[in-house]
Amino acid sequence: MIISLLGQGLLHPQRLTMVFLNSIAYTKLVQFSAKTRSLIHGKLAHSHMIRTSFKPCLFLLNNLLNMYCKCTDLVTARHLFDRLPERTMISYNLLISGYSEMGFHEKAMGLFRMARKDRLKLDKFSYAGAVGVCARTGDFELGRVIHGMAIVSGMSWNVFLTNVFIDMYCKCGRVDQARLVFERSPELDTVSWNSLIGGYVRVGAYEEMLELLAKMHRCGLSLTTYTLGSVLKGCCAWVDSLLDCGKMLHGYTVKNGWDLDVVVATSVLDMYAKAGFLDDARRLFRMVPDQNVVMYNAMIDGCVQTEDISTECANEAFGLFSQMQRQGLEPSDFTFSSIIKICSNVEAFEYGKQVHAQICKRDFQADEFIGSALVELYSSMGSVDDGLKCFHSTSKIDIVLWTAMIAGHAHNGQFEKAMALFYELLASGRKPDEFIISTILGCCADLAAEQSGVQVHGYAIKSGIWNFTIVQTSLVCLYAKAGNLDSAKMIFEETQVPDVASWSVMICSNAQHGRVRDALDLLELMKGHEITPNHITFIGALTACSHGGLVEEGLEHFERMKKDYGITPNVKHYACVVDLLSRAGRLTDAEDFILNSCFKSNPVMWRSLLSACRVHGDTAIAKRVAERVIELEPEAASSYILLRNICNVTGTGHPATKIRELMEVRGVKKEPGLSWI
Repeated sequence: MIISLLGQGLLHPQRLTMVFLNSIAYTKLVQFSAKTRSLIHGKLAHSHMIRTSFKPCLFLLNNLLNMYCKCTDLVTARHLFDRLPERTMISYNLLISGYSEMGFHEKAMGLFRMARKDRLKLDKFSYAGAVGVCARTGDFELGRVIHGMAIVSGMSWNVFLTNVFIDMYCKCGRVDQARLVFERSPELDTVSWNSLIGGYVRVGAYEEMLELLAKMHRCGLSLTTYTLGSVLKGCCAWVDSLLDCGKMLHGYTVKNGWDLDVVVATSVLDMYAKAGFLDDARRLFRMVPDQNVVMYNAMIDGCVQTEDISTECANEAFGLFSQMQRQGLEPSDFTFSSIIKICSNVEAFEYGKQVHAQICKRDFQADEFIGSALVELYSSMGSVDDGLKCFHSTSKIDIVLWTAMIAGHAHNGQFEKAMALFYELLASGRKPDEFIISTILGCCADLAAEQSGVQVHGYAIKSGIWNFTIVQTSLVCLYAKAGNLDSAKMIFEETQVPDVASWSVMICSNAQHGRVRDALDLLELMKGHEITPNHITFIGALTACSHGGLVEEGLEHFERMKKDYGITPNVKHYACVVDLLSRAGRLTDAEDFILNSCFKSNPVMWRSLLSACRVHGDTAIAKRVAERVIELEPEAASSYILLRNICNVTGTGHPATKIRELMEVRGVKKEPGLSWI
């Protein structure tokens, strides 16, 4: 009643100075404030004690300390703690727990050490608070020390502490130690089993997870919703045996009437969505009466599990995003991050801007995951400056965000700015990962800055990053583009497990530098290592055949690419074949090849044939090809210039003059040549 009156302002603290309350009344007031997380009510009660000169007992002071910790006013809590006439272990435990919950781990451990210096007897809550800090920070060694202290004190076999130590070891990634504690403990409860199962899920030890689940069932312990949630999360891995186990557990939940429980239903839905069974996920989603944000997030994430997101799946995700807001559910940071990534993949830039406006409205723009997705969105649409604004507005700039920003500049051809950001990253004291190093090496290759690339290569060796395949592939590309094929070959041979990208880069590099036989030998060696060539590999092979005049072999590779490997040729492959035939002087065959292809409306292929006509001096075909190119690209000056040069070489000056006049009539101007070297 007094709390209600104080909250309504009907009883002002000044009017209560003559109203004297006893310790029981104050305790109930403070406990109610802590339960409701009402800091204002708690402070009113505390101020009333001060105004009436009431001297609280230690029990009431500890309740006040608990209230301030629960209401996250740790500054006042510490001030009260320092002025306590007597500190018990309960006082220490309350403040340690408060610091730990708010992420002030050093202060929490400092209090734990202070309690030991004061020679207070540590209880199970003291150890639990300190171990909780180790679990949050991943400090395995300190956790072991505290575990040893608990063993010496004789409290380690308490089931409450057993569960705390199992949880700590699991969160530190040492599930083997957690299993040891589990096996040696004389008393276990459901929490013990759930903690260890969750630990196995966290490290991906799915066989051990299933074994422990079966053992738990044999021991007669009932599976809880938490247990099922953890195991179903592990079944999200795309392994057939795990998915079968997940389906059996789904049947178990239906049998026990838990299939409509929000926690279990969300886990089952997430499992089906991640495994690609969207129809099953949709049916389950429609069955649950009260969908929450997590379920919507699972459905949205399930719609875009594949690398190539279709427009239909993207539209379904956008529809779910709108539907959840119509139902009054607030999107989470994960929701916004997923939607922005979808916008980037399907190039829905206008929709992405609208989502960005909602992010700003809900004050989510400082989140690092959303910031990274926004940087990727604006970079993919060519607006790097907007991406940079999102980068600087993020409160916690992690290495993923740096990677997105540097890659965004590199993707848009702003190699110097990407390099400048890389130097800024190094100056900030952060260590770049393998993806940043690979991107920067690509920038050095595109800038023909071999010396800068050598310096980055040295840094990669010094920091131990150069062993990653992605870095070594970028190094091969760097040295190959610089014409240093010997260094490229040395790096390639040092790569422990070269992937298809490494082989393709090496094949293309040899092909572009005229080492035809080396490129084709690498292709055969690649097949011998049972690595399947991709579309880039065959571009290298066709280029090598073109430069070496190996027409029949090149045509054979083109056919094998389709028949043996199921690769659908793109415009680049067709252009390579046109170049292959043109270089060999088979201009008529090249023209027929273009006309019979699905890319006959692509000016690039006709322009390639037109260049070959100039080399071979074939004005008849050149005129037909030029007319086709000019028809497809009437404003491109290069086609007119090529045809005019052919006429000049063959001595037909009159047609050359007409071409010049046609350019003037159509307003086509040749841009002057420019070199940045």
